[in-house]
Amino acid sequence: MAKLPGVGRKTALRLVLHLLRKETSDVLALTDALATLRQEVHYCQCCHNISDTDLCEICASPRRDHSLICVVENVQNVMAVEATGQYQGLYHVLGGVISPMDGIGPSDLEIESLVQRVAEGGVAEVIFALNPTMEGDTTNFYISRRLRDYGVKLSTLARGVSVGDDLEYTDEITLGRSIINRVPL
Repeated sequence: MAKLPGVGRKTALRLVLHLLRKETSDVLALTDALATLRQEVHYCQCCHNISDTDLCEICASPRRDHSLICVVENVQNVMAVEATGQYQGLYHVLGGVISPMDGIGPSDLEIESLVQRVAEGGVAEVIFALNPTMEGDTTNFYISRRLRDYGVKLSTLARGVSVGDDLEYTDEITLGRSIINRVPL
């Protein structure tokens, strides 16, 4: 249990003790559910989101705008963008970001499949929705260089002061970007 992300030794012990107190049928149901998860859930062949079919629900939907691709780091980011209800295009899950310090290079990510999707045509815009970190910006830059010859619009999420933030406590880089990228009122 302690090998699960975010679960330390104490939490693992609490979980194990909890499972020992449960009925055997409940524990077996949990193990069956985990086995089913591992056997039946895989990654979408197109966007690399999780799915129980070859194409995820989003990629298969005729209601989505197939000319828009939102590039995200992981499945949790797809869920976060979907929760807004504001985006109706497709996604591309990279599976991480370029991070030389962690030994992660472009070949360790799903970049080639993104380039291939764009090269096949039909994509009008690629939206980069990676975290505004050094690694996220490096990945944005690398992919934008790979896609620049395909004639698609490249954009990134707006960055700046969050709603409800106090300018006094906003860091200088964020505040500076907010001023540079200001929008008309």
